[in-house]
Amino acid sequence: MTATPYRVTPAQIGNSSGLRLPVAFYRDHPQFVGAAGHVEVLSDNTLLLRLEPVQPLEADAEEESLMLGLFLDFLSRHVLTAEGRPLLYTEVMAADDDELLTGVVVDAVDAAAE
Repeated sequence: MTATPYRVTPAQIGNSSGLRLPVAFYRDHPQFVGAAGHVEVLSDNTLLLRLEPVQPLEADAEEESLMLGLFLDFLSRHVLTAEGRPLLYTEVMAADDDELLTGVVVDAVDAAAE
């Protein structure tokens, strides 16, 4: 692995001082996006920064995929074994649903922003 130097600049973060890494660092090393770590002072002008890469939660993704698969299997079985034909979703139904959902926050990110 070749060493690429990245310029670090000072940054004021709230009441704390910090160091800002350039976007090129995160583009070249995406495993460190959102990573926390430790700093060790080696000498008067040398620091050792150890970042702990954020590991994706593969178990959560597998569980979501499993749950979605089970739900879709349930829907498929229900449609195939239902007495009548599947009910088509119409524009009138969509308008009724939109009216019912007016003012309802659907995404948790939207709720945090309010």
